[in-house]
Amino acid sequence: MLSIKRQALANAGRILSRPHILANISSASVRAYHSKLVKSSDEAIKDVKAGDKLLFGGLNLIKAIIRRKDIQQITAVSNTAGTADYGLGTLMQSRQIKRMVASYVGENKEFVRQYLGGELELELVPQGTLAERIRAGGAGIPAFYTLTGAGTQVETGGIPIKFNKDGTEVLIASKPRETKVFDGRKYVMEEGITGDFALYSGNNFNAPMATAGKITIAEVEELVPVGELKPDEIHIQGIHVHRILKGEVYEKRIEKLTLRRSDAEEQELSGSMKKRIHIIKRAAREFKNGMYVNLGIGMPVLASNYIAPDITVHLQSENGILGMGPFPTAEEVDCDVINAGKESVTVLPGGSCFSSDTSFAMIRGNRIDMTILGGMQVSHRGDLSNWVVPGKVVKGMGGAMDLVSAPKSRVVVTMTHNANDGSPKIMHENTLPLTGANCVDRIITDKCVFDVVPGKGLLLRELSYGYTVEDIKACTACDFEVASDVAETY
Repeated sequence: MLSIKRQALANAGRILSRPHILANISSASVRAYHSKLVKSSDEAIKDVKAGDKLLFGGLNLIKAIIRRKDIQQITAVSNTAGTADYGLGTLMQSRQIKRMVASYVGENKEFVRQYLGGELELELVPQGTLAERIRAGGAGIPAFYTLTGAGTQVETGGIPIKFNKDGTEVLIASKPRETKVFDGRKYVMEEGITGDFALYSGNNFNAPMATAGKITIAEVEELVPVGELKPDEIHIQGIHVHRILKGEVYEKRIEKLTLRRSDAEEQELSGSMKKRIHIIKRAAREFKNGMYVNLGIGMPVLASNYIAPDITVHLQSENGILGMGPFPTAEEVDCDVINAGKESVTVLPGGSCFSSDTSFAMIRGNRIDMTILGGMQVSHRGDLSNWVVPGKVVKGMGGAMDLVSAPKSRVVVTMTHNANDGSPKIMHENTLPLTGANCVDRIITDKCVFDVVPGKGLLLRELSYGYTVEDIKACTACDFEVASDVAETY
């Protein structure tokens, strides 16, 4: 059994140990343990070669790959692409990655530049689907069916994987998926993912990755004697691990250090930020006592700061937190505790952390009562677009496609009513690629609240202070009905 104890926190890489007396175990177990130890990151990757598929986690191992100039044309599988100067971003700088398989590009501008300039292939996969494809691959399951992506380009194909050099032509596009109907709903078939090597350094996405590599290298911060850990303290069993490396240097970054604002600081916010706070304070009124709620990246996650004090809401973050609290104060910051948007957060007493495949099993399994997401466009039918502007903005779908596919979860979209150029974001038909079809239940903007009534369209429920029904008609690109009791309410 691999004796590694890991802190049970999302994105954790820290190894904790306690002073214990070595347990009475067989010498054979000790020999097996020590036979897996390697002395350096260079030794750990000695047989990685050009063209291999790597499931990424360990940062010191990335540095070792960069030193190996002969390792080219890598297919890299990772939830995100890191930043331009950290993690996987450094492999992009060294031009060693041929194809990236990921769910979210994030803020890596160098990644986007290479992708739109035809220098890098990008296979975008919904986050929950990516986690399950890796889990399935490690479990020997060649394929499975999921609701995620049905009715979008994930199903129909055509998502650009590679452009020509000036970004005007798609050279490689995603292929259509096989579909099948179960209980009256269409499901998309997805194939399991395995890799030549899995580079494991903590929980979150790395846990299923450790099972899916032909060779798994575990990069740890501390090593403890065999037998020191209790059986239920071990997250990854030694049967999955082929090499163990104590990392040479550890650097932990918080990509987006986000602190809780005081009331005085909120009063000093800029106009655009005040508009976002106005929207999200209205969205926070959607919370009901006892709800399990997922908050999307960006504006929605701000709602955690405005939960009414007399109710209890259990916030779930798809990267592996249940019981997420508000943003931390400066004293509460913990680099191991981040949300899906890589922002620093807190975990409330009684909260728990787990891997991404477990997180999305909660989501697809209809355990989440409500999800609040951002939006670029919503149609009169409740079609949502929020992950890409072709040729311009490439964020990736992240976990949004999984969240809106859960049949019983209420979907609330928060967004400004109009884009920066004044164009409407509430449309008759979406012009941007869909995140989900017929999936939105309520739209909350800076100007009004719409409900999506199945089979009928939009119903204007509330007005923000200072706006009239005529104002809303003038800035909305589709027809809608007006509730008999519509009034200014926020």
